[in-house]
This record gives sequence, C-alpha cells and structure tokens, in this order.
Amino acid sequence: MTVLAAGDVSPGILGFTVVALIGLALYMLIKSMNKQISKIEVPHEAELRQESVKDAD
Repeated sequence: MTVLAAGDVSPGILGFTVVALIGLALYMLIKSMNKQISKIEVPHEAELRQESVKDAD
C-alpha cells in the first residue's frame, strides 16, 4: 500500500459505498424490469390474422 502525500485525495470507504449502492440499485431495477416485461403478452401472427379476418367480415 502506498502512502499518500498531504494534498492527495482517495475515494476511501465512502466512494466504495456509493458505487456499491448504485450497483445494488441497478441490479434491483433490472430484476424488476425483467419481471414486468415477462408479464407482457405478445399475440402470435396467426391470432392477428384471425382478428383481421373477423374485422373484414
């Protein structure tokens, strides 16, 4: 480990904590986004064709 001079600054424990919390928040947001996206139902092409035929009649 190197010794810092009097005018040098290092991020220390506070910098690590901030980065760790941002990483944790990002993980939670991505996990929530995947959960919400998995709830979306996308109709298949065959279903869309059947609906368009019904609408045309």
